[in-house]
Amino acid sequence: MKLITYTVDGYSRLGAITDGNKVIDLNFAYQAQLQSEGKYRYKEIAEAFIPSEMKTFLQGGKESMDLAKHAVEYALKHANSFPHKLVYNKDAIKIEAPLNSPEKMVCVGHNYREHILEMGRELPTNPVLFAKFPNTIIGPEDDIPYYPISEQLDYEAEFAFIVGKQAWNVSEQEALEYVAGYTIVNDVTYRDIQRRTLQWLQGKAVEGSAPMGPWIVTSDELTDPSGLEVVLTVNGEERQHSNTKNLVFTVQKLVAFLSKLMKLEPGDVVLTGTPGGVGAARDPQVFLKDGDVVNITVNGVGTLENKVVLQKGVES
Repeated sequence: MKLITYTVDGYSRLGAITDGNKVIDLNFAYQAQLQSEGKYRYKEIAEAFIPSEMKTFLQGGKESMDLAKHAVEYALKHANSFPHKLVYNKDAIKIEAPLNSPEKMVCVGHNYREHILEMGRELPTNPVLFAKFPNTIIGPEDDIPYYPISEQLDYEAEFAFIVGKQAWNVSEQEALEYVAGYTIVNDVTYRDIQRRTLQWLQGKAVEGSAPMGPWIVTSDELTDPSGLEVVLTVNGEERQHSNTKNLVFTVQKLVAFLSKLMKLEPGDVVLTGTPGGVGAARDPQVFLKDGDVVNITVNGVGTLENKVVLQKGVES
């Protein structure tokens, strides 16, 4: 499945999107299915197993995922069987970031071999970790806000995974069992602010600096996170191109490593690193500017595209 968070009539809800660009409201679809089966308290049952919010839904694990698949099938066959709308055309709704309030948003630096080399560094023996926060998250149909506190706004294409169940001291062999699915994040970075200190956080935590989406491809659909092409373009010009087979620390290694430091919870987002070709490492350097369109495509996941828009009233 491709899981989304969408907004319609001012409300954000959990959905699934089909290859034919039909959007199914999963909570209402399951309510409709339960009602058709003569279930009492169908609203309450649906809220328990397929709630209308992504993070809460992911807490239901495989059981909720399996029920959601059946609810999609039901809705596509019985679209007009319920007082609430079950199926929308994609152009009738707004797709938001799939997760807007993860408990943790862990980022991995220096994880593609060619990016490490272009930065003049040696391959790390342990993952380099930093964090972004929920305030940075915007959706696939939102603009990237460019606050003029810096002249070095940079892009970073990131293949990301979403934790599906609590992981604590997990082995590499069982790691993928704890992954709910995969998405794309642009780790937008204010590069000179990042380098003010040895800690990167301030250049990574600026409002609206983590476009995410367009959806979560569930791990039963994308079973192998290795061997995926990752391409970033700016205004159609290719800037980054690599493959997840070049990760120093794979998804499996990251789940195992992180779960020995902290309990990973459903809905946690892990950004696995960016390939070579960031603006700061090019010769000459090239940074994002007002009006630029950044497109990130990851094989098997989809495409995330956002426009950079200069913001007024905030200066360095």
